[in-house]
Amino acid sequence: MTPMLRLYEDVLSNDGEVSLPALPRLIYVTHGSLAIADRALCDDQAWAGEGAVTLTAGSGGATIWRWELVAGDASGGAAIGRGVASREKLAARLATLPKGALLLRGDSVAFPPGGCAYLHRHQGPGIRCLRDGGIRIDTKGHSASYGPGGAWFESGPDPVFAQAADTPTRFIRVMILPMAYLARSSVEYLNEEDKAKPKSQSYKIYVDMPIAIMASPARAGRPMRRLKSS
Repeated sequence: MTPMLRLYEDVLSNDGEVSLPALPRLIYVTHGSLAIADRALCDDQAWAGEGAVTLTAGSGGATIWRWELVAGDASGGAAIGRGVASREKLAARLATLPKGALLLRGDSVAFPPGGCAYLHRHQGPGIRCLRDGGIRIDTKGHSASYGPGGAWFESGPDPVFAQAADTPTRFIRVMILPMAYLARSSVEYLNEEDKAKPKSQSYKIYVDMPIAIMASPARAGRPMRRLKSS
């Protein structure tokens, strides 16, 4: 079955706690504070890992965005625990997943007011979620606009043009890339005249994590298999 990338928003009350099964995932804290594994996270910080993990909110609670890569369908992804409300924001099948060894990248892309990303594509698929401002995404003959909290999928190979609103704009994204792009930009500009132009967007990489394993929700708690690299 084609792998799937899914994005959930989890809201944990004061000292709320949730345990998650082993899956490749990235957790981004949008508000509040969170203890995860051996780290304490607060606003605009991220963590990534593949093993089973417990999240514990701080005294002020926490709101997180949680990306997960699964081998099966997107069901069974809602977090269950003490003092947690969970909802799916978006899930997408990764028909354009690259071959070979893979990398999970979590980063942010920021634009000044009115900034744009010229027509481009990436080396793998991913889900974006807008944190601040507003943005219009043009791809495959369609335009869609997003405000804070809005999420969208980009396949990677399909050309995309992005136009930010007249306010500082930033989104968080998770992409699945070939391992060859570890610590390297995945963007490819498609118009020759755009390649030399100054670019208005700026980037912050939270994590580049090689992916070793992937399991479907139905296999939670069972031995996991390695992600094939054929």
